[in-house]
Amino acid sequence: MDLYRMLWSRLGGRPWTYILRDLWHRYEWMWIAGLMLGGYFIGKNGFDYLLGWLFSFTIGYVAGHLFWGKDYVPGQQGDADA
Repeated sequence: MDLYRMLWSRLGGRPWTYILRDLWHRYEWMWIAGLMLGGYFIGKNGFDYLLGWLFSFTIGYVAGHLFWGKDYVPGQQGDADA
C-alpha cells in the first residue's frame, strides 16, 4: 500500500482529490472569490516575475489533475484495497 492511499484511507476515508472536488462543487463561489483575491494580492504586492509563473503553473496543474479527464461524481469513493 503506498503512502498516499494509506493516509487517505485513514484520514477522510476516500481520496482527498475527491473530497476537494466535492467542496469545489458545493462552494464554487467561495473558491472563485478566493482565487481572485489571491491573484489580486499577488499582483498588488509585486511578487517576483518567476514566482508568478511558478504559482500559475502549480494552480493549473492542480486544477487539471482534479477537474479534467474524469466526470464529476458527487460523493465518489476511492478503492482502499486497490
